[in-house]
Amino acid sequence: MTTIPSPGLGTSGNDNPETCAETVRKALEIGYRHVDTAQMYENEEAVGDGISTSEVPREEVFLATKVLPANLAPEDVRETTDESLDRLGVDAVDLLYVHWPMKAYDAKKTLPVLDELREAGKTEHVAVSNFTTELLDEAREILDSPIAANQVEMHPLLPQDDLLDYCRQRDITVVAYSPLMQGEAGDVDVLAEIADAHDVTPEAVSLAWLTQREGVVPIPKATGEDHLRANFEAPTLSDDEIARIDAIEERERLVDPDDAAWN
Repeated sequence: MTTIPSPGLGTSGNDNPETCAETVRKALEIGYRHVDTAQMYENEEAVGDGISTSEVPREEVFLATKVLPANLAPEDVRETTDESLDRLGVDAVDLLYVHWPMKAYDAKKTLPVLDELREAGKTEHVAVSNFTTELLDEAREILDSPIAANQVEMHPLLPQDDLLDYCRQRDITVVAYSPLMQGEAGDVDVLAEIADAHDVTPEAVSLAWLTQREGVVPIPKATGEDHLRANFEAPTLSDDEIARIDAIEERERLVDPDDAAWN
């Protein structure tokens, strides 16, 4: 399994260039070593600025970006990946994702280009996002490269147990987005009760639960230094507390692809 530093820094929605660059720089100063961006976020240049102005050497930063669904035709993958590298100010990323298997995505045409880019040294690893087990089966048959990660929504109300088991068995890291439940964690009684016991927020409990799951790397979003530090220093939960969260029966998906920014 590819070693991906945990937690990572999510940058979705951080589209103010100065704020984004400072957030990345501060996160690296705090100790983060994994930064996640995407063409869709329109902040790759700012992310690159944050990395380049940090005192942390580039080789110590695990940098990931994602190809927009509309850009998944073969020549567009090649062209826009080069554009992403230019914006980021790097020769290569550590992880290059297919963002969603939709729009221009065609497994037999899109995925071989990821192999090509890896062979060309433009990405260290290839990855996918929002893939089901069936789509992962298809991708694994087509790709020569191993799939390093599958980035999906994951939190206590969407534990993705079957998908996680599948990925663990195949050495695919699950990178968890929306790990803080977009501000809804406080509505879950179990999370609120455990948070009170640790004198932290329910969001911190959600993040801690994910951090302690084998094969999962959460990528919480934050901007202010206090939030960056809180996410980096999530509490350690007891086995009983983890079991209580595992037993939550309520389910809710927070991200709907039909409502995504590219539609």
